[in-house]
Amino acid sequence: MAAKEGVGEAEGEFVYRISTAKEWEELQKNGSVFGGELDKSTGCIHFSKLQQVQSTLQNFFLNTKVELYLLQIDAKKLGDGLVYEVVDGSHNFPHFYGPSRSFSPLPLDVVTKAEKLTLSGDRFSCSLLD
Repeated sequence: MAAKEGVGEAEGEFVYRISTAKEWEELQKNGSVFGGELDKSTGCIHFSKLQQVQSTLQNFFLNTKVELYLLQIDAKKLGDGLVYEVVDGSHNFPHFYGPSRSFSPLPLDVVTKAEKLTLSGDRFSCSLLD
């Protein structure tokens, strides 16, 4: 349990979701989404803190040929379903499990901004990352 912490002001008011165009369209159409295969297999929606977004993009999305969006999420609206966990022994990432830690879909009403990511060379950009 030492790896889990609750949401705190120190963690910031926003977390970020790197979303495929398909996932973003599904979220807008259905009002919620369970995420991709990784999210479904681990039972939580994976997010990044703003300073982690670029490295997450580099590590997991650089060679994908799909259109990507960066979603800015209001962390307070996720309540206690948002947990910060240490991954790979040192990096603290936000994960959304949902109320009572039952895997819940990400609701559309927590998204405050969504922007298409563009790739230039080997760097992703959008105004949320500037």
